Amino acid sequence: MQTLLAISEVTKQVFDKNPNFLPTKPIDFGRFLVISVGTCSPKSENKYSAEMAAKWGVLGWLLYGGSTPLVDVFMQASADMVDFHNSTVFQALHSEDSYLRDDTIRGKDASVDITTKENLDNPVTIGEKLLKKPVSRVNLKTGLSEPVEIGGTNEQALKRFAKLLFEEQRLRETRSSSKPKKHLN
Repeated sequence: MQTLLAISEVTKQVFDKNPNFLPTKPIDFGRFLVISVGTCSPKSENKYSAEMAAKWGVLGWLLYGGSTPLVDVFMQASADMVDFHNSTVFQALHSEDSYLRDDTIRGKDASVDITTKENLDNPVTIGEKLLKKPVSRVNLKTGLSEPVEIGGTNEQALKRFAKLLFEEQRLRETRSSSKPKKHLN
């Protein structure tokens, strides 16, 4: 959801002709660089099955095995819809290389409320593992995330993003230094 809100906010700035976002058109998604890191869903962890859920009553949907299936299902549906929407838009506008998404963090590593020393020390290790994974993208026919055949690794994609951002910064600095300076009297 945060990714969709960020894209919407930048798009609003473009519509409002904010000089920091010009020259860009609202649908010029090739100029957007989006990095979205999420946590793996209960769906992906096979936490629940249709066979299990068929036997639940109201209380089973509210609390099952120390988790909250109803909340999990709604949260996952929202996350899936946002990811599918973003992937669809970027792919439809031939800008899929500008959207980098990974949601493979699982289990206790995905938890934001486990504050053991081990879990607090894990982000660096998790990040290093994510960098080595292949770039993946939502298959619009299946809705599942799949590795991109010639997409390289997340690390290579981030280096490409960094190069683009550096070039953009140099371009903006060149533009701002060529503008006449306003002097205060």
